[in-house]
Amino acid sequence: MDLAQLPVLSLADDAASFADAIGASFREYGFALVKDHGIDQNLIDEAWRLTEAFFALPEEEKRAYFIPGIGGARGYTPFKTEIAKGATAHDLKEFWHVGRDLPEGHPLSATMAPNVWPARPEGFQDLFTRLYAAFDLAGATILSRIALHLGLEDDWFEPAIADGNSVMRLLHYPPVADAEGGAIRAGAHEDINLITLLLGAQEAGLELLTKDGRWVGVSPPEGAVVINIGDMLQRLTNHVLPSTTHRVRNPDAQRAGHSRYSMPFFLHLRSDFPFHTLPQCITPENPDRYPVSITADDYLQERLREIGLKK
Repeated sequence: MDLAQLPVLSLADDAASFADAIGASFREYGFALVKDHGIDQNLIDEAWRLTEAFFALPEEEKRAYFIPGIGGARGYTPFKTEIAKGATAHDLKEFWHVGRDLPEGHPLSATMAPNVWPARPEGFQDLFTRLYAAFDLAGATILSRIALHLGLEDDWFEPAIADGNSVMRLLHYPPVADAEGGAIRAGAHEDINLITLLLGAQEAGLELLTKDGRWVGVSPPEGAVVINIGDMLQRLTNHVLPSTTHRVRNPDAQRAGHSRYSMPFFLHLRSDFPFHTLPQCITPENPDRYPVSITADDYLQERLREIGLKK
């Protein structure tokens, strides 16, 4: 399997240089690799430990945190629940979602459920509350650079993501004993949100689809995160910044007995954000694909139904 030739960018570089570099990587691949993102490595190491400990709990205990009717927005989602849009086999994964807690009476409360927390493992709530905040800050900084690349003010996204519906997902892909019906760990899909920040998994498997139709691996170096464009940013930019199809393939035979863990942070807009295509992304050659405005939550609910998390 070939690896994508993604440059490793440093968020410590000056804003204009980083903006140019991430824009070039995004336009070519829809993906970028970023180091010096400011998320503390000790926090990350403890997050991996607690993630593994949670998914090792008995099935009955984990399922006590499954909340029907909210599309997996918070708490536990059992194995083989999610299905990629257009796929026939469910993904071989289980996951836990941590979201943003809003103060009581907040106007967006109806679209964002409160978090639930497991009794075990100890320290889970405190650790993942802190990690969520670190992801939130890093993501906002990266978006400020993307704004510069698009010719916007660097603070353009700030009101758009204030109290945004961002979700941190703790993912467990169990050992693959028998992939019935062509099931794979995560079927070919695009993300729904603005951008995704992904902590690298120890086990290989993440692949992106290139413009010429080849699947290539994505392997971030130690300490770097994978950043990819979601469909909301693609929509906002009229496909100038493309949301790239990606998947998590099943392991080779010698690794089939090993679990895979990963930790994406799906950075979302405010639920009431109205989509209006950015004017600078509309040209005679690239006319506005989305003349009708909908809210970010309308778009999210539509997509959740498509991937089987909502009826």
